[in-house]
Amino acid sequence: MKISGFQKLTLLDYPGRIACIIFTQGCNYKCSYCQNSLLIPHENEELVAEEEVLAYLNQRKSILDGIVISGGEPTIQIGLVDFIKKVKSLGLLVKLDTNGSNPKLLKQLLEEKLVDYVAMDIKYLLEEYSVVTKCRVNRNNLLESMNILKNSGIEYEFRTTIIKNVHTMDIILKLCKYFDNKQPFYLQNFEQSEYVPDKTLESFTRDELKEIEKIIKKEYPNVVIRGL
Repeated sequence: MKISGFQKLTLLDYPGRIACIIFTQGCNYKCSYCQNSLLIPHENEELVAEEEVLAYLNQRKSILDGIVISGGEPTIQIGLVDFIKKVKSLGLLVKLDTNGSNPKLLKQLLEEKLVDYVAMDIKYLLEEYSVVTKCRVNRNNLLESMNILKNSGIEYEFRTTIIKNVHTMDIILKLCKYFDNKQPFYLQNFEQSEYVPDKTLESFTRDELKEIEKIIKKEYPNVVIRGL
C-alpha cells in the first residue's frame, strides 16, 4: 500500500478517540479545493513503509485508540484490506475517510468488520459532481456507498466542505435534502492554503456561516457546521 504521510497523533480526526493518521498516495478525483493535492498523483518516490507504521502502532497500542486512514483515496489502494487486518490484529479501531467511489470494497470492509467509523465526503450535487472533482464520477457508486453506510450499523458521517464561490445557499439546501434528520450531516468551511490547486476559491466568514446555520436549522436540525 502506498503511504505518503504519517501523523503520529491526532485528537481531532477520530471523534472522541486518540488516534494517528496515515495518508495514502493517489486519488481518482482532482478536486479543485483539495488540501492534500500532493497526494492526488498515483506515484510518489517518498513513501512511508507499512512496517514503520505497524511497528509504531504496536509500540503505542496501549495509548492509542485507533488509526485514521485518509488520503488521497484509500479505497483505490490494492493492499488496503490486508493492511487493515494487521492494524485490527493489534486491537485498534479503524476510521476510514473515503469519497465513496468504491462501494464494493466499502461493503467488503464492513462485512468483514474491518472498519469502525467511516467518514464519506459529499462533494457537490450528485448530478453535477464534476464541477468540483474535475473528472467524470459514477453517481450510482456514490448513492450505493451512501446507502451501505446508512444501513451499516456502525458509526459514520457524511460531510461537505463548503466553498463560498462554489456552494450557494440553494446548493447547500439541496445537499441537506440527501439526508434524514436522524443522522448528523456535517458542513465544514473551506480553508485556502499553499496546497489548494485553485487559488481563487474563498472561505465563508464566521458571520456568513452563522447565517447559513440560521437558515438550514429551520428545516434540517441534523446539520452541524463544524467550527462554530
